[in-house]
Amino acid sequence: MRLAADPHAVRVGLRQLLAAPALHGVPDDLMSSAEIVLAEVLNNIVEHAYAGAGGVIVVRLDFAYPTLRVAISDDGRPMPDNKLPTGAAAKFSGIADLPEGGFGWFLIRTMTTQLDYRRKAGRNLLSFQMRAD
Repeated sequence: MRLAADPHAVRVGLRQLLAAPALHGVPDDLMSSAEIVLAEVLNNIVEHAYAGAGGVIVVRLDFAYPTLRVAISDDGRPMPDNKLPTGAAAKFSGIADLPEGGFGWFLIRTMTTQLDYRRKAGRNLLSFQMRAD
């Protein structure tokens, strides 16, 4: 599926992705996790890779129980140092110190396996897997 890299298109596209025939038979718990991860990744692309300038995001999904395979590509800016963020959990001493953001890559890394990022021919290529078990 091809999505425009803007917040509204990502919201609409995420609903369409989750209803895609490729996800038929995905257990509810995996579907909920996939929604969180896809929303984080797609919104990061809009906000950071394209920095609001617009563009296209391509998402490919493949489900064969128990594994969901996801490949996402875009033509936006590369990851800093061409590496994925570490995803270290933010440290805070109490509710008053709880940051507003900074949990995205922690969640992505926690909820996926075989997470891979490459920059090839001016494109960002991100792939990962998620398992129903």
